[in-house]
Amino acid sequence: MVSLKMPYEFDELIKGELVVVDFYADWCGPCKMLDIVIEEVAEENPDITFVKVDADRFRSIAKDYHVLSVPVVAIFSNGKVVRQRSGLMRKEELLDFIGK
Repeated sequence: MVSLKMPYEFDELIKGELVVVDFYADWCGPCKMLDIVIEEVAEENPDITFVKVDADRFRSIAKDYHVLSVPVVAIFSNGKVVRQRSGLMRKEELLDFIGK
């Protein structure tokens, strides 16, 4: 899993065929619980790129993708959002959302 460090990296990171972006905030309890689920799914699916974006630190990116609350998981394909969902998900829900 990749944590976004600089805003200019974002466009490069989402260029892949299947990229899962987790918009989160450090103060968010559900985000911390979802992080555990995402870590597990990422370990089991090394063919998928997982990116973490701190919505507080990178407000302009969060705003561009209409992230109004956290957590939000967005699925990108070749740089475009194909699905987006807010809220906590169980592992099975996340896998279904990703399409695995």
